[in-house]
Amino acid sequence: MVVRTLEDFNSRWSSLHNDAPVTGVVAWWLRISYRFGLIATLLRISPNVLTFFGLISAIATALTASTWWAVVFLVFSLFCDGIDGSVAIFQQRESAWGAVLDSVVDRVSEAFWLYALYVIGVPAWLVISLWCVASFQEYARAKLVSLGITNIGVVTPAERPIRASFLFITLIMWQLNLPGVFALSLGFLILQISGFLMVLRYARSQLH
Repeated sequence: MVVRTLEDFNSRWSSLHNDAPVTGVVAWWLRISYRFGLIATLLRISPNVLTFFGLISAIATALTASTWWAVVFLVFSLFCDGIDGSVAIFQQRESAWGAVLDSVVDRVSEAFWLYALYVIGVPAWLVISLWCVASFQEYARAKLVSLGITNIGVVTPAERPIRASFLFITLIMWQLNLPGVFALSLGFLILQISGFLMVLRYARSQLH
């Protein structure tokens, strides 16, 4: 399918994500992703290059966690992660290998993102818990797909863009010496657990 318009793009994205509805925040993000994906395509930047840039930026986030640069690298990391799939759609380079690579890099990138929390003083047990619960949620979804459940299921309050937003806010709070970094991290862990349980509940309803 040759993608020329935003409607073509949304339709292709939905079909690649198990016919997920393009509404609300998803529609808003896809409008942005469409524009930048088109620019990257015109500049002949490949999807895998963007995936690699996203990983490097995530590593840079961890290495510069105690500076304002961490916020910049985090935003760039999420940006690259958000448009690599869009560029694949424009360039008709969607592939199983690309999907696997993107998924693995996502998990590794989030580990570096969360390591930044440890650098600024969030306890290791909390950082590890945040990463594990997020990974469990993504693994559960991937397992459902492998079992033939094609519907994307529930959208939880702790999806990847929300996880990045949490880290973004936390890093800024720390830089501004605002109190509540630990409390916010703990609260987000509870939110992530609730999201994971939502996915498990959905999985149970589909498999029984």
